[in-house]
Amino acid sequence: MLRLIFLTVLPLLASRFLLSAGDTSTTYFRQHGGVLESTAPLPENFDDGATLVWSSELGSGHSTPTLVEDRIFLTTFTDDELATIALNRETGQQLWRKVCPAKTIESYHPSGSPAASTIASDGQHLYVFFGSYGLLCYDLDGELQWEKPMGPFQDEFGAASSPILVDGTIILNEDHDINSFITAINAATGETLWETDRPGFTRSYSTPVIWEVNGKKQVVVAGALVLSGYDLENGSLLWQMRGLSRIVDNTPVVANGNLFVATWSPGGDEGDRISMEPFDEALTTYDKDGDKLIGKDELSDGPVLDRFYRIDLNQNQKLDADEWQKYANVFEQAQNVAVAIRPGGRGDITDTHVIWTHRKGLPTVPSPVVHDSILYMVKDGGIVTALDASTGEVIQQVRTGVSAPYYASPIIADNKLYLASRSGVLTVFKAGPDLERLSSHDFAANITATPVADKEHIFVRTEKMIYCFTLKN
Repeated sequence: MLRLIFLTVLPLLASRFLLSAGDTSTTYFRQHGGVLESTAPLPENFDDGATLVWSSELGSGHSTPTLVEDRIFLTTFTDDELATIALNRETGQQLWRKVCPAKTIESYHPSGSPAASTIASDGQHLYVFFGSYGLLCYDLDGELQWEKPMGPFQDEFGAASSPILVDGTIILNEDHDINSFITAINAATGETLWETDRPGFTRSYSTPVIWEVNGKKQVVVAGALVLSGYDLENGSLLWQMRGLSRIVDNTPVVANGNLFVATWSPGGDEGDRISMEPFDEALTTYDKDGDKLIGKDELSDGPVLDRFYRIDLNQNQKLDADEWQKYANVFEQAQNVAVAIRPGGRGDITDTHVIWTHRKGLPTVPSPVVHDSILYMVKDGGIVTALDASTGEVIQQVRTGVSAPYYASPIIADNKLYLASRSGVLTVFKAGPDLERLSSHDFAANITATPVADKEHIFVRTEKMIYCFTLKN
């Protein structure tokens, strides 16, 4: 069901959309680190000062809208059905809808969605990923070009990392409870070019980024405890930095030649560790049947029982010494941190290429954004921190005024910082060292998808709607 609301008719509306579209033939999640160098003013006040061009009803889903030419592409999950949809960028009208042939819907977090991954595009094709099924390639008219089944994965929170696209190659990272990997796929054919196992990595949901160093492109992935760089051409491991959180939802960002990551997960702060006693001691306490294993039914409460599914790697409802120790190490080594990395490292770069670290005001899900040498990040509860990207020093810390979780990543457009809370409030700041709060608008619906903008419009996806705004004229 599609609902359109037109509050005004804009002169030359179609030409404005077409002129602002197609700025690059390739687009994917956080491609430019969340920064749009806008050439026209964008709205700063959505209650007074913005024109609602159109709004359209959608199925639920968390994928960020993908803008390609005169269209918008998203994924949805409605009535146990996963789908890819195309909207007319000028009017919001649905052009087509293609159902994913998944036979089983993956498990997902209560606040998550099986339609979480954002679509990548080369301007002629769409590369759509569902953890319940795998990769599908459509042309812009919705005709299936190829498909590559994979998943569901062993992870009760599902899959959320998005595919990215570089030089005709799709890069996809899937870190789950077992069989984690990163892979490169020929975008024209769907054939695997290389696949690199990540056996030490437990579940995380970060989307990779491309970092060009000395003329060569690297694929960078933030995973549990470790940041890794891979050779784009063959998938070989180039370097690693130890010291991240135990679950990473955020995507790194490349700016000013350096790499930045900011990530937080429970148990990664000093004084707030999740601890597991040595396995021998645990057997003495919990092993009631004497089989030298710890069964789920032998635990009554505590952090192990809360996380039993992910620790029980072979899913036999019992924990052995190896399973126990693997997660004991994860909990012990986890570190919540924002970190800046200089390029050029090989091997273990933990002690050689870290520029600075910062350990307060960290985001759980949103990625950071860097603009004009300032790194911005938003913590649950609406705490916004601006750091000097060169030194890691705090420039400013302010509140959005919205005490809620934040899932959508911040974006910067028209020198404005846009922040959308999970509770549905979009807050706008003037970007810069002073972080002047300009406005806030309550959409009265959850927002998980990151807003996107073109040169004259900003698009906001809520739980079941998408809105297109422009500056009032």
